[in-house]
Order: sequence, then C-alpha cells, then structure tokens
Amino acid sequence: MACPLAQENGLGARVVTSAVFFAVGAGLILHVRRVLLRELRQIRKVAGAAQSVLLRPLPPRIDGLDIAAAQLSADQGASIGGDLYEAIATEHGVRVVMGDVRGHGLGAIGTVAAVLGSFREAAHDEDELGDVLRRLERALARHLCERDRAGHPSSGPGSDSDTAEEFVTVLLLEIRGDGEVHALNCGHPWPYLLTRGRVQPLVRAEPLPPLGPFPLPARLPAESCGRLRPGEGLFLHTDGAEDARDTRGRFFPLLPALTAAVRDGPVVPQAVLRSVLTGLLSHTGGRPADDVALLVLHNDRRPLALKPGRVSQYVPR
Repeated sequence: MACPLAQENGLGARVVTSAVFFAVGAGLILHVRRVLLRELRQIRKVAGAAQSVLLRPLPPRIDGLDIAAAQLSADQGASIGGDLYEAIATEHGVRVVMGDVRGHGLGAIGTVAAVLGSFREAAHDEDELGDVLRRLERALARHLCERDRAGHPSSGPGSDSDTAEEFVTVLLLEIRGDGEVHALNCGHPWPYLLTRGRVQPLVRAEPLPPLGPFPLPARLPAESCGRLRPGEGLFLHTDGAEDARDTRGRFFPLLPALTAAVRDGPVVPQAVLRSVLTGLLSHTGGRPADDVALLVLHNDRRPLALKPGRVSQYVPR
C-alpha cells in the first residue's frame, strides 16, 4: 500500500500494482500449500507407522510354515480396520489368531489393539489354548469397561451403554510340530483346508458365541482338527470376504475362487492370496463395504525319518 505506484491513477500504474498484488498473493498461496502438504505427508507417515506396529506385517515363514496375509479397510485412507490377525511361534507350536471386531474401519482400532496385545503375551505364557482365549476375553472386558468410563463418567456397573452390544469373533489355531491342528472358535468362520485341486472346510463343528455378550463356558477343550500334512495349507478369513457384494447385490463366490487358485498346482500362499484378492476387488469394484482380512498358511516341513514303530515327526526346511 505504501508503493508510489499505488498513489497514481493511470492505467499503467494500476496494471503494475495489480500484477504485484497477484504475485504476492500467489506466492503466499503456494507457500501455505507446501506447508500443508508437508504436514499431511508427516501425518500419513506417523499414522502408517502406528498402524504397522498395531497390525505388523507377518514374516513370510514361521517355524516351517509359509505365510501370506493381507487386509483391506473399509475406511478410505486407512490400511487397517476392525479385522485382526497374528501368528507366533511358541514352545507349544505356531499359534494363530484371526478376529473381527463389531463395526469396521478406524472406529474399531482400539478394540483390535486390546485383543492383539493380549494374544501376543498369552500365546507364549499359557500352556492351554483355552487359557489363551480366557486372557483375550478379560482383555476385551477391561478395554470396554475403560472405554465406557471414558465416554460416560457417571456410568456404573449397571448402567446402560453401547459397550453391552460390542463383540469380537475370534478364531485361535495351534499348529504343533507334528502338524496336529487344534482350534477354538468364537463365532468366526472356520478355515478352509487347501490341497492340490481341493478345498474343504477344516471343521464343521458349531462355534462358541463371540467374545463379549456371553461369558465363556467353564470348560474350553480345544477342537482337534486333524493334521496339516506337508504340502497342505489353511485359508483363514473374516466374514467380509464372504459377504462382499457386487453392484447387483451378489455375494463374492469365495469357495470357487479358492478352488480355482489351487486347481492347477501346489498350494503357494502368495499365489492363493493374490488370486483371491484380485477376484474380490474385481467383484466389489475396487473397495469392499466391510473390512476384509485374509491369511494363508502352508506346511513346508519335511518328514523326519524315524525308526519303525515310532510316530512320524516333521522338521522345518
């Protein structure tokens, strides 16, 4: 405003003054834009690091088992949501959890963190799979109670809260060194057993109710699921995979997609995962309406030759 040209009324002075103001304004806008983009990149970097710690990438191999896993969040811009999975090598065998929190997207991450944190400790500490499940139940109850108090300061033990409607479906697997598989299922879809050219449910037993609404029974014997032999695989999933719909409302044909993935060759976790994900994204037009988690395990252990009369064992390659 103190520029001498601004005091003149000639056309040339006005043009020059307008150009100066335009240049200054454009410079300020570009500077603000650069600052905002830099802050956005930093926020995304921090969020990505936090999400990768919560649902950390699984190693491609654990104790002789090849592994491939992936998750799709229903929330745009989020890499994780209300589905969870983990696989840990312990002295009891490889223990695996797959779960699905009520709801989806970023709103369910707190419950995911509580359940996963408990599993990562209990998988090593507890001898029995049933005791691992009880630890998850207690962790979920504590989390919901703390969340209820934080949202409702006056709430008491008998107060009405939306946490009473919260639940988590949970599948626990224990794959021992000899390939024996034991499971506990609280309202979750059972895995599929994969062999060359064949897909079948691992177990047809009725699962327990999901964690949250009902207490666990006094006795929790793990379900014996037979043996995962060398060359065979397991496909674990959340119900978002089976419930995914296309624009005409048709459900994703998960079983035919799995059968096609193992029809012409051996069970390769990455290939199975890629095939199912490609079909799922094509079916839903690129973004499913619910969170989806997929986990493929393949037994790559080789038999250990023993003397006649002794039980066959398997060792990692």
